[in-house]
Amino acid sequence: MKKLLFTFMFVAGSLLPGLADTISYDKTGFAQISTVIDDAAYDIRYYSPNNFTGNKINGYKAPRAYLTKEALAALAKAADDLRAQGYRLLIWDAYRPQKAVDNFVAWINNPTDPGDKTFYPALQKSDLLAGNYIMAKSGHTRGSTVDLTIIKKDGSFVDMGGTFDLFSEISHPDYKKITKKQKKNRKILRDAMIKAGFNPLDSEWWHFTLKDEPYKDTYFNFDVE
Repeated sequence: MKKLLFTFMFVAGSLLPGLADTISYDKTGFAQISTVIDDAAYDIRYYSPNNFTGNKINGYKAPRAYLTKEALAALAKAADDLRAQGYRLLIWDAYRPQKAVDNFVAWINNPTDPGDKTFYPALQKSDLLAGNYIMAKSGHTRGSTVDLTIIKKDGSFVDMGGTFDLFSEISHPDYKKITKKQKKNRKILRDAMIKAGFNPLDSEWWHFTLKDEPYKDTYFNFDVE
């Protein structure tokens, strides 16, 4: 597949003036998670209205999850580690097209669409972009970031003391006002992901980026299909 690249200057606020990143539609460096990790479960939130916008998101044409091949190889190591402890992965999001991120920003800037307030109960919608809860460019779009949790092998729930995309300090990995069991569950996931080569995010316990991501300056925009 011939590589298709072009340079795109992000809108004001997303990058410093004059700084450009590469946008690509080339998906040859990616693979579906299911092709390597056959026991992972999926709840691809942006393929459905069950997300903070209350709407299905642009670029999600199928409930599938892709990662760069490097990130997927590392994720398979974490899956092996967690499987040995009696868990398997539940994926909420992985590679995210730039058009999806643009959809988020457009929603924030639309004063007539409140979305689903349960995801940001103590914030105003305008706070989500200003407070960096949502970014005009996302590590997910580089293809080596994944949002996930653990479930038991039989598919039953593991309590993490908070849900995906809850814009609140409750989502911070080190949040103190959760139970010892919830803290332990978060640590099980975090330890396995760090051991496999991922960096955690200090504001979202479910979010991990491959430390040595292969496309640090490239943002992809092919559909999830």
